[in-house]
Amino acid sequence: MGNIILIVLVVLVALLVYAATRPNSFRVRRSTRIAAPPEKVFPLINDFHQWTSWSPWERLDPNLQRTYSGADAGKGAVYEWRGNNKVGAGRMEIVDSFDPSKILIQLDFLKPFKASNRTEFTLETEGGSTDVHWEMYGASPFMAKLMGIFMSMDKMVGRDFERGLASMKAVAEGNAPATVPPPRT
Repeated sequence: MGNIILIVLVVLVALLVYAATRPNSFRVRRSTRIAAPPEKVFPLINDFHQWTSWSPWERLDPNLQRTYSGADAGKGAVYEWRGNNKVGAGRMEIVDSFDPSKILIQLDFLKPFKASNRTEFTLETEGGSTDVHWEMYGASPFMAKLMGIFMSMDKMVGRDFERGLASMKAVAEGNAPATVPPPRT
């Protein structure tokens, strides 16, 4: 029995040490090409009211409570939400907006966990199309590093980004489905 406890303790210490050596920050990035000019895509991101048409999280809670404040769009626009366990609660604020090429957002999660990250959308013209890059980055405190051993932030959030970009593409190209596609399982 003593050997089993010792082995469990050694494994636990090894996991904690390994977690401590993981990177102090994270970055998730996904991209898509949309067959529309940046002037058509940019307002879908720069105006939080437009997110209901493409955001992958908007349909996860039919009773989602949304609050908009600050500017109507662009720098100073604020979107706060409170919902079920799938969407949690949080706040986004556009901290910079460069029409029609870049939007920087301060993203603060309140529930189910607290986190403060940056989200960045970059739009690049490619012929008559727009390449949209969606990134989220921030610090990885010790608990996030420990959780990262067992689940990948890139895979979890990246899938949502992929769904969101697919919906944004459908909206901008005029092929929007009636609802945001359900998450992949």
